[in-house]
Amino acid sequence: MRGVTVYEVGPRDGLQDEAKPIPTEVKIELVERLTAAGMSAVEATSFVHPGWVPQLSDAQEVMAGLRRRDGVRYPVLVPNATGLDRALAAGVEEVAIFASITETFSQRNLNRSVAESLTMFAPVVERARNADARVRGYLSMVFGDPWEGEVATERVVEVARDMHALGVDELSLGDTIGVATPADVRRVLGALVAGEVPVDSLAAHFHDTYGQALANVFVALELGVTTIDSSVGGLGGCPFAHSATGNLASEDLVYMLDGLGIHTGVDLDALVEIAWWISGMLGREPTGRAARALRRGRRLPGPG
Repeated sequence: MRGVTVYEVGPRDGLQDEAKPIPTEVKIELVERLTAAGMSAVEATSFVHPGWVPQLSDAQEVMAGLRRRDGVRYPVLVPNATGLDRALAAGVEEVAIFASITETFSQRNLNRSVAESLTMFAPVVERARNADARVRGYLSMVFGDPWEGEVATERVVEVARDMHALGVDELSLGDTIGVATPADVRRVLGALVAGEVPVDSLAAHFHDTYGQALANVFVALELGVTTIDSSVGGLGGCPFAHSATGNLASEDLVYMLDGLGIHTGVDLDALVEIAWWISGMLGREPTGRAARALRRGRRLPGPG
């Protein structure tokens, strides 16, 4: 298989629900450490109203303080046209929008129906592309919803096609509450491709609630997905869906990809150090297994 892009969401998705204030300089250092470790796509922050996500209210300061590396993508989340304007004024070259497959989560997250959210995002995508900015679209609750239960595959295809038609460059499929199994991933991805959503436009975003994230990634890779979202140290969840646990840990993902001989360009030992550093800043240990097994870059001896 050709190389895989590890799309790092820790500085945004990983930190957005933290209760303890995190200094701006720590957020900047986190992004810079990740790019120094070889991450080529790091979602740096969110230009959402501070009342929604107060932890990321310093988005402009974060972007102003970053020393950006050539060839690295620094996308940011934007909720609407106002957020886009703020992001573009900060020199952002890639933005992400977010919608839901299910109506309940769409109302809780955006205070709009799914159809209304896509209508809201249409001019945002158009304006971003007119400004030569790349656009990613997130879809939440692809495999299950804590209020509505199982999600019909036909519904996933319908909403994904509508969002893809807006003109997004990449569509990230979110297992927001971490309930998917490999069979679910195979079924949904197969239906999407059959429904004319190109596999090379898809990314996968798995939470590890039931320990299925890496198995789900493996199936997604088999089916042609080459962009996988993850979060250093397994940080994150979702502030609007409290059954959502942490994201797939970036170090677990890179460990598996290295073992498969798949190129990512990411230094695993450096990533493990970052996982311990940022987790320590937050007063806990990283949740990823690889970070604990490879602490300080020293591999543990094998059996016997």
